[in-house]
Amino acid sequence: MQDESISGQVTELPEETIETLPVAFSPWSNPDVVMFMASRFLWISATQICNVAVGWLIYDVTRSAWALGLVGLAAFAPKLLLTLVAGMVADRYDRRKVMAACLALDGLATIGLFYVAVQSTVAIGAIYALFILLGIARGFAGPAAQAMAANLVPRAQFSKVVGLSSSIGQLASIGGPAMGGLLYAFGAGAPFAAAGLFFFTASGLNLLIRRLTDDRSKAPIRISDAFAGLRFIWQRPVILGAISLDLFSVLLGGATALLPIIATELLHVGPASLGILRSMPALGAMSLGLFLSYRPIERRAGKKLFTATTIFGLATVGLGLSTDFYLSLVLLWLIGASDVFSVVIRQTLVQSDTPDAMRGRVAAVNSLFIGASNELGEFESGATAALFGLVPAILLGGVGTVAVAFSWAWIFPQLRKRDHLVEAVRA
Repeated sequence: MQDESISGQVTELPEETIETLPVAFSPWSNPDVVMFMASRFLWISATQICNVAVGWLIYDVTRSAWALGLVGLAAFAPKLLLTLVAGMVADRYDRRKVMAACLALDGLATIGLFYVAVQSTVAIGAIYALFILLGIARGFAGPAAQAMAANLVPRAQFSKVVGLSSSIGQLASIGGPAMGGLLYAFGAGAPFAAAGLFFFTASGLNLLIRRLTDDRSKAPIRISDAFAGLRFIWQRPVILGAISLDLFSVLLGGATALLPIIATELLHVGPASLGILRSMPALGAMSLGLFLSYRPIERRAGKKLFTATTIFGLATVGLGLSTDFYLSLVLLWLIGASDVFSVVIRQTLVQSDTPDAMRGRVAAVNSLFIGASNELGEFESGATAALFGLVPAILLGGVGTVAVAFSWAWIFPQLRKRDHLVEAVRA
């Protein structure tokens, strides 16, 4: 349900952008955007470095896949438990300071990991405890970062920042693991030292972002406030449709989790080629996200969202049928590109249609849905592959994604008919 203040006539920007620095054609012309993107790159790079280094360290010590799996659980469980509270914090306190505090906590936890890694006897329990601490920091940082991004530029520029942010995130996701593996060659403590430096630098960069607003709620905190984001989303079909579309499309279309099996059984290639295959979705996402940061989506946003989701599903079907390495590379690039295209639309719709006072809580629910879809999507792909076989599992996921796109276009006509990505505001 659209707010009554929305119409097709541009007359005024919302109040949260009054003090925002103007942005020219390039988002890089805004110093706040530069600080935010630099911090995001360092944050994600450091997180990826830690993930790789901890994985190597734990498996090197225990030789246990179960011990390795517990690392992911230690990082994800706090985020799951604290999501709604984290959204409320992002709405009631200065988001710059929330981000800075979270990244500083990440840095402290990483120093702890460095200390554990350089000991003659590695304490596995301490690593899990420190990863729980990292999970808590990530749980609070996610909603604050999503909500803060919308404060950096006028509403008309939202999609540019979302596109650029996606590209920066993908670049860090590509370079971070490689950096972590390279640093590990210099000793188990080296990657944690670098990650700690990245986290602390990212924390400082957030404090350099100009304070955008001071009108945080001072009303007493109520338990119901934590669930306000869920109620807000449920009452707005455009936002509900966009978030749930992401949940189910990623849940069904998680074929990239099966790439090691695809490389071995369908393409008959080795580890080096598997590394190239793994990089293609991120490369597609990064390149298209960068393009959208300069050429934002302006019209027919709803139809383009469902088209991109359909392409994602069809490319997944193609991946399941392909036995050619180069064709699979193209299809994986297309999977990444179509995914980020729909991500930019969804994230921009959610942020632009949500009042600033609610953005943290809505972003928290969005983050939870994204995290759940990624985690459960990998599980779904593995489970269906075990039950039905590799190719049927991939085809089932791709066809299911296409079916979800068509179903959601019918269930959420307001989302399908959405024209402008960012609706104008009436005075």
